Amino acid sequence: MTKPTRLPVLVLLALAAWAGPACTDLGPVEPKRVLTSNVTDWRDEVIYQLMVDRFANGDINNDYRVEPGHLGRYQGGDYQGVIDKLDYLEELGVTALWISPVVRNVEEDAGFASYHGYWTQDFLSVNPHFGDLAALRRLVDAAHARGMKVILDIVTNHVGQLFYYDVNGNGQPDENVYGGGDDAPTGGTHSPVWHLTEYDPEYDPRGIQSYTSLGEGGPAPVRWIYLPELNRVPPLPAQFQNLDWYHKRGRVTTWDSMEQTVYGDFPGGLKDLATERDDVTDALIEVFKYWITAADFDGFRIDTLKHVEHAFWQRFCPAMRRHALDHGKDKFFMFGEAFDGRDDLIGSFTFDGEVDSAFYFSQKFQVYDGVFKYGGATRAIEDLWTARQTNYADQPHENGIGVPPQQVLVNFMDNHDVPRFLWPGQTVAALHSALFLLLTQDGIPCIYYGTEQQFAGGNDPTNREPLWWSGYDTRNPTFQHLRALIDLRKQYAPLRRGDLVVRWSTDHVADEQDAGIFAFERTYDGETVLVVVNSRDAAAETSTSTLGGSDMLTSFAPGTVLVDKFTDDPNDRITVDAEGRVRIAVPARGGKVLVVE
Repeated sequence: MTKPTRLPVLVLLALAAWAGPACTDLGPVEPKRVLTSNVTDWRDEVIYQLMVDRFANGDINNDYRVEPGHLGRYQGGDYQGVIDKLDYLEELGVTALWISPVVRNVEEDAGFASYHGYWTQDFLSVNPHFGDLAALRRLVDAAHARGMKVILDIVTNHVGQLFYYDVNGNGQPDENVYGGGDDAPTGGTHSPVWHLTEYDPEYDPRGIQSYTSLGEGGPAPVRWIYLPELNRVPPLPAQFQNLDWYHKRGRVTTWDSMEQTVYGDFPGGLKDLATERDDVTDALIEVFKYWITAADFDGFRIDTLKHVEHAFWQRFCPAMRRHALDHGKDKFFMFGEAFDGRDDLIGSFTFDGEVDSAFYFSQKFQVYDGVFKYGGATRAIEDLWTARQTNYADQPHENGIGVPPQQVLVNFMDNHDVPRFLWPGQTVAALHSALFLLLTQDGIPCIYYGTEQQFAGGNDPTNREPLWWSGYDTRNPTFQHLRALIDLRKQYAPLRRGDLVVRWSTDHVADEQDAGIFAFERTYDGETVLVVVNSRDAAAETSTSTLGGSDMLTSFAPGTVLVDKFTDDPNDRITVDAEGRVRIAVPARGGKVLVVE
């Protein structure tokens, strides 16, 4: 049971003073900083996703509510910790850091803490667990000094669990069981006995309705929560306390419904903003303009992309690009998370001035899971990449990064929302073969922190391990494997910017000669490399790019000698035959990057 939600007059006055005047004036703005342009071509970058709370603890002075080892709670990482470990990241070779949301959050909800940063309470204040604004700026400046870019994770879809639906009208948030097992409640869609939590009731297209054992009574009152000890108080700036700015329809119960996906509260009671309103859009634009200017970020990773209507992104993204340019920063990069396996849905957000790129979730599910984790046929890779030509925009956005979305999809195999690649019980060899593709295919590779340390956590929160558990080991085989791949990517421009043509894929997954083989050429500025990977998981077996006597056709001239730069074996030389074909043998879970000798 919570305290009464009526706010004392002095508190209301204090909140109003903090937030500044109404409309979209967001109050005092930090002194203007000179922004920097740090990117030549985003295809050259290797992104490293880190959760600030889990990366490194550099300042014990902000270690409050820390519970070591309880992964649903704060662990103590902060901005100073990231600064302290930039040498580690530089040694790995990553060039861009994607950091957790920086805004102040509700402290905790339902026994879990807001260490991840997605429970916004104050859009314009820094989460004090991580440091202050000065510490955040020091982090960005220190990264820029090393040539690293910094991408900020942002949320526009919702705020934290800050109000409840007073369904029974008693002025306090309750959890109730209704029904006696005979009839469903009048006008509802519930089973005869149903459980209702007023923090997070199930979706109702009419808006959440009042209800008691006597039946419904119209729209339920919505009440702000006031628990200052948990920072669970009405949102800031004060404009966000306008309840008309929220859909108030309750929690999404089926992702198959686009209505619920766009208008429902995100599960966990995260209150859905009415982003179709111009005033809400204007306020969010001002909020995130502020963050570009306040800390000189180079891009945004945008959370819950598919939960917001396209019209919002068609206003928001151009406004961010224009603001960055007006303040001296070009090629400001925005990529979004549409957590879905539908390739066409993900790609739909890359048209009409929307995001520059998207998390390639369809590839994660179909390729990194389907092929490399569970042994599917490599033909699935070619089929998905072919679909990209129609599902994603083929032209750069105005004032954007200068590269079409098709060419800069963010490739990943795991992140904070899905189990790690090594879970459950996958081999390090399988991980290495997947990483080989990740660092050689077109687009921008994104590495989830801890992958280089062979972390193997399952679902949230076990996939959010503190990196210090590893001792920041730079000698383990996966760290070394990743560093070698990143070095190779930096050495050969076609591996970063090159056009891509698939040269071999197969439907075979058993004992066939070419089972597991996938090959493609990448060409840039007159230079071509041939990449071949074997996804087959069979000890001491080798697959070959040939079947029934037909070898792989390439674009290389007859007589060209190719050498493998991944293993750098001087004896591994392949001569292109008179028809431009080659036969390449690749060991199980192996890979080759072949260049002209």
